[in-house]
Amino acid sequence: QVQLVESGGGLVQAGGSLRLSCAASGRGFSMYGMGWFRQAPGKEREFVAAISGAGRTTYYTDSVKGRFTISRDNAVNMVYLQMNSLKPEDTAVYYCAAVFARLGRTGGEYDYWGQGTQVTVSS
Repeated sequence: QVQLVESGGGLVQAGGSLRLSCAASGRGFSMYGMGWFRQAPGKEREFVAAISGAGRTTYYTDSVKGRFTISRDNAVNMVYLQMNSLKPEDTAVYYCAAVFARLGRTGGEYDYWGQGTQVTVSS
């Protein structure tokens, strides 16, 4: 039983930065791999980034490499997505997801999802 709540979304100009947060409730947070996904209107859900339970392994989709950084703080059950050099194509609803004892790069591998937070990047 894991509950996830995203925050930090909003409107930002192209080239700007935004940090998303995901607060997890439940036991054993460090046992869960965490991922960020996004979905733009009319588009399929897209993998963005993932981080292993201890934070030793990270994955990123090619389009965000060098711009986004995923991190976690297991002491406070939080995962973050620092987004720099934002582009209009980054506009989407961003979702936090969790899966026990593994790390995935596809949505089907994750069992728990937050409600999403809107990120809008203006030109």
